[in-house]
Amino acid sequence: MPLAVIVAGANEPDMILLAETLGAVVVARPESTPEAPQHLCTDKGYDYDVCWDDARSFGYTPHIRARGEELQERAQYPDYRPHRWVVEVSHAWLNRFRKLLVRFEELEDSYLALIQFACAHIALKRAGLF
Repeated sequence: MPLAVIVAGANEPDMILLAETLGAVVVARPESTPEAPQHLCTDKGYDYDVCWDDARSFGYTPHIRARGEELQERAQYPDYRPHRWVVEVSHAWLNRFRKLLVRFEELEDSYLALIQFACAHIALKRAGLF
């Protein structure tokens, strides 16, 4: 379920937007404790020191896939299938909205409003209220 949305160009690296995305989370999350830590799972696009630091500064325990790790597992285990993260599912849900699939809006605020509307629709539908 989408918890935060940041609008940026497609040529913007993921690592630059991590801190902004974590700061935009709209759902209050519980405090991180040693018994119940808050985990953050990301793919290898976030395997940079700044991302590890940003995740820790927001109180998360980072689980960031290392670059080259998947190739090693594939070579070691012939039946290995890669795990794709939850973000890919969220992108697929958003791609079901034809208005968002190709961006025609020139104003960033208009596009952000459409994305937020789609995220609200997804959240309500997943909660069983639609």
